[in-house]
Amino acid sequence: MLSYMKIRRNPTRPVTIGSITIGDGHPIAVQSMTATKTQNIDATVEQAEALHARGAGVVRIAVDSDKDAEALAEIRKQTKANLAVDLQENFRLAEKVAPHVDKIRYNPGHLYHHARELTWQEKVRYLIDIAGSNHCAVRIGVNCGSVDPAKKGKYDHDDSITPMLESALEHCELVDSLGFHNFVVSLKDSDPSKVVQVNTLFAEKRPDVALHLGVTEAGMPPDGIIKTRIAFEQLIGKGIGDTVRVSLTLPNPRKPEEIDAGKQIVDDIHAGRVRSVVKFDDSKLNIISCPSCSRVENEAFIDLAAKVKEMTAFAQDYAITIAVMGCRVNGPGETDDADLGLWCGPAKVNLKRGPEALGAFGYDEILPKLKQELDDLIAAKQ
Repeated sequence: MLSYMKIRRNPTRPVTIGSITIGDGHPIAVQSMTATKTQNIDATVEQAEALHARGAGVVRIAVDSDKDAEALAEIRKQTKANLAVDLQENFRLAEKVAPHVDKIRYNPGHLYHHARELTWQEKVRYLIDIAGSNHCAVRIGVNCGSVDPAKKGKYDHDDSITPMLESALEHCELVDSLGFHNFVVSLKDSDPSKVVQVNTLFAEKRPDVALHLGVTEAGMPPDGIIKTRIAFEQLIGKGIGDTVRVSLTLPNPRKPEEIDAGKQIVDDIHAGRVRSVVKFDDSKLNIISCPSCSRVENEAFIDLAAKVKEMTAFAQDYAITIAVMGCRVNGPGETDDADLGLWCGPAKVNLKRGPEALGAFGYDEILPKLKQELDDLIAAKQ
């Protein structure tokens, strides 16, 4: 058991995000992300306000087009939440969104998709200049499913930790050299043990940099909360972590439950209510699914994730990972490491066996196809 007095937080630098400050001993902030379409201003404002009312320190909104950026400007006028923007793949949108948000998140692995004539360093300098001019914080968001290809290519396919760590450290070094220090880093994976490993290694090398913690595609409650709790207990219990998110697959009206879960986990750790002996069970069936967010192109994804969980209950005692992803942005990459993967488009669901594509099927066709592949995997293990 841990007690609050025994948790010695890492001496991270303070980072100001709108009305809150994280790091430097300040309370751990819990955040979430809107799942509404950004251009649906009324719905996005309603959800941002609901998350804020529930205690979200930061509310993240995805922006992937000029029209999204225009909508964000109006959303900013109608919500009191501290807003972060997820730039997706289009780093040039920073100039349009920065005046309306408190934090900009970019993914090092996504900087290669636009303006290929520019180096990643030039793109980061542009982002930092925009952030500094608009008094925005920055999150360097490294994700297991979209790692910098130059880093990923240097290491064995099974080593997902080293490329993430090198990418994060390299970007921190550049941003520091630009004289900008109002930034945080996140290193996320769908495997809680890898989240613990990579964040522990990063914190050893850069204890001064504030960390945002999360387990990607944690899935549906209660499993997704348990997976996240396992990672958070081991990290926050060591003093690592300054903001957190519990990423759950939930219908839109239930998104504030992410805030409830995050606050409960943090409070429990500080009060000593921990289960540090609990380990992520990699001998059982593991279903990962991404949080419902504005990138989801068909809300049938939510129902599909629940149906996959129900249909696969018979396979609980097999060490098989099934990934159910809701969009084309991270879905293709983040299903590569699963035994079976589904990434969902507007009308079709793409089925994969590891990195191998097996075809695209309608939402009403995919479950029998998935079951056949699952049966084949189980037969091969016997």
